[in-house]
Amino acid sequence: MWDEKIEELEARREKAYNGGGQARIDKQHEKGKLTARERLDVLFDEGTFVEINSLMESRCIDFGMPKKKIPGDGVVTGYGKVNGRVVFASSQDFTVGGGALGEYHARKICNAMDMAMDARAPFVEINDSGGARIEEGIDSLNGYALMFRRHTQMSGVAPQIAVIMGPCAGGACYAPALCDYIFMTQENGQMYLTGPKVIKEVTGEVVTTSELGGAEVHMNNSGVAHFVYPDDESCLEGVKRLLSYLPENFEEKAPYVEPVKKYYHKRLRDIVSPNPKVSYDMHEIIEELADKDTFMEVQSGFAKNIIVGFMRMEGHTVGVVANQPEFMAGSLDYNAGDKGGRFIRFCDCFNIPILTLVDVPAFLPGKSQEYNGIIRHGAKLLYAYSEATVPMVTVILRKAFGGAYIGMDSKGIGADFVFAWPIAQIAVMGAEGAVNIIAKRKIEESEDPEAARAEAIAEYENKFMNPYIAASRGYVDEVIKPDETKERVVKAFDMLSQKNRVKIPKKHGNMPV
Repeated sequence: MWDEKIEELEARREKAYNGGGQARIDKQHEKGKLTARERLDVLFDEGTFVEINSLMESRCIDFGMPKKKIPGDGVVTGYGKVNGRVVFASSQDFTVGGGALGEYHARKICNAMDMAMDARAPFVEINDSGGARIEEGIDSLNGYALMFRRHTQMSGVAPQIAVIMGPCAGGACYAPALCDYIFMTQENGQMYLTGPKVIKEVTGEVVTTSELGGAEVHMNNSGVAHFVYPDDESCLEGVKRLLSYLPENFEEKAPYVEPVKKYYHKRLRDIVSPNPKVSYDMHEIIEELADKDTFMEVQSGFAKNIIVGFMRMEGHTVGVVANQPEFMAGSLDYNAGDKGGRFIRFCDCFNIPILTLVDVPAFLPGKSQEYNGIIRHGAKLLYAYSEATVPMVTVILRKAFGGAYIGMDSKGIGADFVFAWPIAQIAVMGAEGAVNIIAKRKIEESEDPEAARAEAIAEYENKFMNPYIAASRGYVDEVIKPDETKERVVKAFDMLSQKNRVKIPKKHGNMPV
């Protein structure tokens, strides 16, 4: 009796493990894709993954579904350890009905998410699916709804990461969109609400899948993707790297990692010219401040005028937000508001200190910016900084003008410490624009307008374009030498490590979206 029962169990397990069968597995490999289980083998530490609900299957009896049923219902779910810490995951199996989501497929994912929430552990969702299982009709749609609600409930409880390694179409896109970060593979990752065929039928527009929702589009144009990697293995290694910077949940702090000693340094003053019109790459500043090889940039292809990402300083995770003078002179546009605001809020959710590096001339002017809602989008940056309660340190390297000075975590908006270099210019606007307003009549009435204008600019620069007025008012805590920057920032974060700013009790704020 026992032998028969064990044989039956093993047969059921084998059927679930084989998914859609060897022919479909081979086809998956031909496309350069790993199978659902192979992906989990890469993600989890060796021998730690535990599968759950492996024998769950569809209850649908219409449209020939009884003959299509496979235990596991097209998705592998479970938990294990990544970098030695507990993580839950789901991995859709494209070899089973194209990974289509049905009622029990969704229930398996929801069950794993419920466990992740209860365990206060991160959740990784690997997507490779043709969309809703049409045979199951509204049960499939309700499955998505149950997932969306859980993603929302889990937001801010533990990190959620979506990995797009095949098609992700229609309403299915909103599950990844509700996660904290989206990874995509270069060749196979696709995300779009409406496919090329439907678009052609409805609008007459002809567009390819890659043009519509490929990895490059979402990395560089839409800002939907945060990371893009060439293949499945490198993408999952990227997920593991990101998790290494993050705490398991909102009650924890990010893990400490022993820093690797740097043997070569650039002088920060050699990177940044005192001439505000001379550009430089802010990445060089970040690399000098970060522990060796620890900076991990987020959304590197989108809104390049602002840089966001994670790094370690003396072994501790820090979120960095920085203007990039190489693009749009580092000015803030509507996309920068979205990118910066959401990153700041993530750091605040999970107790990650924020370092802001400032070299910003303005919120970008122009009709296009106004029409695209720079007021609304820029307000997201202000809201995020004002709401944040984690330790926040700001360093003004060179320019900090007008509303953009405020928006890049000024003292008044919430920074705990503001440092400024001696070349820093902190003012309502640049000298040339300022004299056009405050010295306009004097210049026009002068016998030599050009000389009068030059004199007014020099006078304004000498009097206002320095960090010392801001320091005298307490808006800058200390003016520091460039080579003192890392030490002062590290000591500030160390002092702030027990910061406890209590939020005003309320249901929730209303962020501008």
